[in-house]
Amino acid sequence: MPIKVPSKLPAKQQLEKEQVQLISSDTALRQDIRPMRVILLNLMPKKRDTEVQFARLLGNSPLQIELTLMTTASYQPKNEETAYLNEFYYTLDEIKDNFYDALIITGAPVETLPFEKVAYWKELVEIIDWSNNHVFQKIGVCWGAQAILYHQYNIPKHKLDDKIFGIFSHQINQAKLRLMQGFTDIFPMPVSRHTETKEVDIKKFSQFDILASSKNAGIGMMINNNNDDFFIFNHLEYDFNTLHKEYERDLNSNQKILMPENYYPNNDVKQTPTNIWRPFAFLLFANWLNQLYQKTPYDLSTLKNRK
Repeated sequence: MPIKVPSKLPAKQQLEKEQVQLISSDTALRQDIRPMRVILLNLMPKKRDTEVQFARLLGNSPLQIELTLMTTASYQPKNEETAYLNEFYYTLDEIKDNFYDALIITGAPVETLPFEKVAYWKELVEIIDWSNNHVFQKIGVCWGAQAILYHQYNIPKHKLDDKIFGIFSHQINQAKLRLMQGFTDIFPMPVSRHTETKEVDIKKFSQFDILASSKNAGIGMMINNNNDDFFIFNHLEYDFNTLHKEYERDLNSNQKILMPENYYPNNDVKQTPTNIWRPFAFLLFANWLNQLYQKTPYDLSTLKNRK
């Protein structure tokens, strides 16, 4: 089944070029099924790139997906026009009475700040608390994962001496889980982090299972077995050139930055990187959506009674 996005959303053109199946509102209404309702809380500066990256993965499923884009009300992003956000994005106040199958909280370029110093931290806490009785399952990506873990479990993030930046091999730790079905024992993931979540902190909680980890980049993915909340500390959703754009941005802003590891062919920035991680991104989200479909209630309003 295709993914439902706003008809005028600019990302729609890119998705159509990639032959991602899309569906109009009228067609969706004629289908006698309940779509999977997914919110994307997009905290990334390049919002339009991030929309395409996640919509691409969500659209690769036999299920009908209804995607809602969400932003913060307490902070105006510097890299996106207000008119664009007003047209395509919703705030918590606008959707607080609705119920959803899943909430995806993206990464954000604020990870070197203490959580409480982030401009929209109080609002993000409110969104996470709201989701407990309005969303069946959460996915946190990179800083989004760290934010959920800190707020709900007081699990800290730890600053690194140097940014972990590049493509790193990860070892599967829980191959028996359906979420990891089809993965090879070792697979690549793009990593772009100034901080890390340490295994010693995670092991204090019996409900967490680490699904994949890297000798050089630490924990890659983990799951909460009590509620299936899913945490991805790296960026399988990235395009082939996302790390390149980040590298150029950091160089242009005179930041101390090393060339991304295992990324450019022959370590030559003039050569085009190959996206060797995308098949695993598609597989992961297909497995996740299939598992979500089997577990989520048909009547999402019952979530309001969840303890």
